[in-house]
Amino acid sequence: MPEAFTPRIQIFFSGCLAVESLKFMVIGDMGGLPAFPYATPIEVGTADEMAKIAERYSPEFIMELGDNFYYDGVKNVEDKRFKVTFEDIYSQKSLQIPWYLVAGNHDHNGNVSAQIAYSKVSKRWNFPNYYYPLKFTIPGTSDSVEFVMMDTVLLCGNTGDDRLHTQPAGPADKQVANDQWTFVQNSLQNSKATYLFTAGHFPVYSIAEHGPTKCLVDQLLPMLYKYKASGHMSGHDHNLQHLRSSKDGVTLDFILSGCANFIDGSLAHQNSVPAGTSKFHWADLLGLGGLVYAEATATNMTVTYIEAKGSVLYQTTVYPRKI
Repeated sequence: MPEAFTPRIQIFFSGCLAVESLKFMVIGDMGGLPAFPYATPIEVGTADEMAKIAERYSPEFIMELGDNFYYDGVKNVEDKRFKVTFEDIYSQKSLQIPWYLVAGNHDHNGNVSAQIAYSKVSKRWNFPNYYYPLKFTIPGTSDSVEFVMMDTVLLCGNTGDDRLHTQPAGPADKQVANDQWTFVQNSLQNSKATYLFTAGHFPVYSIAEHGPTKCLVDQLLPMLYKYKASGHMSGHDHNLQHLRSSKDGVTLDFILSGCANFIDGSLAHQNSVPAGTSKFHWADLLGLGGLVYAEATATNMTVTYIEAKGSVLYQTTVYPRKI
């Protein structure tokens, strides 16, 4: 049976030295349902487990990587979906911490600007723009964790009928896409962070229903290697995955957390990624979803995959960048 969830001790002592960590959770595709009851059992189950983790370990923030509202986003900032699919489901005291969000393909079926505007309504909903930088200092150190928050739909295009599992069709506005690519490149090039991830809805690599995103493999992956990033975090496929690739002494970790509302067991693209890249995949159709919990210290970052019933499924370690 899976082991009980026991992440790294928050603070431990070695002689007079205290080691602290930056703690956070990563989910994707939390978007509920467009009609009553507005949430799935998986969303509720994952939210309940997130609350237990947060109550015990006090993470600093939660990252939500798109498809915030199924199936067609929201209409305006007064849309009741903000309340019935988000506020009412993630209502526990321990989850009243900052959330940082990006848009997914289903959000772009609606009004993403309304989700951005909701940042002025909710103290914990942080969605300042379609893409933006995030930087956190690891407590008690000068080390940092940086995220380049991306809108992968503006970069690569939307996917059309999601049931067909099609690739993004190309950006609707090439100039908007090029402006964001410039932001991504400059962010990666200028970063001195100890850990540096891009984060967006579409994955670079995935073995599941949607598979690798060709646009990101072609354009983002070379940048991640060139600027010695730590990897990429995403959702889109409704499961949990860890993939890892290395080139010229740079190791990239691909963290996929996309089952906070639905679960899909497809392995349709297990032969579409480089051999040996896939390290972990979970999609229990009888489960209640899952999430990623991470803790970063100056010496390493542990990434723990947890199913909503509270068991550890898998854990990996990311080491500081060699820059």
